[in-house]
Amino acid sequence: MLPPVRAMSRKPAEAQRHQRIGALAKLPVFLDLQGRRAVIAGGTAAAAWKAELLAAAGAAVTVYAEDSSAEMQALDMKIITRRWQPADLKDATLAIIDAEDADAAAAFHVAAKAAGAICSAIDKPDHCDVQFGAIVNRSPVVIGISTDGAAPILAQAIRRRIETLLPATLGAWAAAAKRIRKTVAERLPVGGLRRAFWERFAERAFLEAQVPADIEIQPAKAAANRIGGHVTLVGAGPGDAELLTLKAMRALQAADVILFDDLVSDEVLELARREAKRMMVGKRGGRASCRQEDINALMIKLARQGKRVVRLKAGDPMVFGRAGEEIAALDAAGIPVAVIPGITAALAAASSLGVSLTHRDAAHSVRFVTGHSRQGHLPDDLDWRGLADPETSLMVYMGGRTGGAFAAKLIAEGLAPATPVAVVSAVSRADETRWCGRLSDLGAALLEIGVEQPVLVGIGQVFAAARVQAAGGAIERVA
Repeated sequence: MLPPVRAMSRKPAEAQRHQRIGALAKLPVFLDLQGRRAVIAGGTAAAAWKAELLAAAGAAVTVYAEDSSAEMQALDMKIITRRWQPADLKDATLAIIDAEDADAAAAFHVAAKAAGAICSAIDKPDHCDVQFGAIVNRSPVVIGISTDGAAPILAQAIRRRIETLLPATLGAWAAAAKRIRKTVAERLPVGGLRRAFWERFAERAFLEAQVPADIEIQPAKAAANRIGGHVTLVGAGPGDAELLTLKAMRALQAADVILFDDLVSDEVLELARREAKRMMVGKRGGRASCRQEDINALMIKLARQGKRVVRLKAGDPMVFGRAGEEIAALDAAGIPVAVIPGITAALAAASSLGVSLTHRDAAHSVRFVTGHSRQGHLPDDLDWRGLADPETSLMVYMGGRTGGAFAAKLIAEGLAPATPVAVVSAVSRADETRWCGRLSDLGAALLEIGVEQPVLVGIGQVFAAARVQAAGGAIERVA
């Protein structure tokens, strides 16, 4: 038998402080150079770029160079055509040199230190007080990126990625924030109300292209009640998160609620704002689905509560996505609605197969058609004679269960049984599957591929050149 457990107690004690930030290779700081003197030694293209940066930051720049590159001569600044001297660094806040060797950089560094100037030697990190990184400029929003000199090309790649995420008007919103900051402090008390206002302001900076001429300063809750919510129909694309548009990503980052189809990939949902509520409202043929009327009612209800609602649809909202019904319902309820397009499955499949749907030697038109009616079977009211046109590229959505019957209808209307066909399942995703073959074999191929994943069928002469490694009737698993 185990001995009885003796009760133990302890007094409250302050928890040991944990380290709140990891080690930094360099401390990022932002230097005010407005009206201050800066010196550039050297006339190279690299020195010209640094001179241009300093001038953009408001510095009074003087360049000392025996010879000047075309880039330096193109700048509107003072250039003295001789080698720098230690006395030239007097009263300089920042001194930069593009030195020919380490000894020249070291001498400049010593002189800068003696003059009380901050020194930077281009590509000579051992003789730098500060280093320049890649810059994203949305002034007064300025983002600096450093890899501690380890990978400048990586820093540039990071800069390009950030550039795509930040709207061009972000600087105007930041300038407006600076302009109204004092008024906000006077009208809204410190605490929740003031913070809520600024949070709402920051969200608007990513949603609205123009800064209002007169920004009403009031608590965010009151503003939401006055303005009301809105709905944005967003195309999530075929599944690969990297195919999402920048505008769609910004909408996801600003959403309060996201109503998404079950065909939307987890990778796309991962890009959404963490605080956003996610609700699945998917509709799949032959499976339990949400009624369209209920989805419409939910969007209206949430928008009337002042929510920013994103209706996230696989592919493009305007291609077999019932967007028209949802827009009509929202318009009737007086709810503002916008649409952000996405890459539809047909275009993603064509890219995956390496096929031009409008190749001038094989097709004079493209038709998108559904292979699935509201009743769950092959639609009866399709223009079968027109669909059987041998010079048309035919893209069939939702045809996994009806593909065999679809092929039989086309053959009955005169389309050749040997017409090239391509099937792509789970297009753009890690488990994408492709098959190429003949129209007469489509039904059997779909039975083998299965319909657990969304299936897109392409029919027409353009698919004779489809890029499938295991061609001729075999199934290729892309992953």
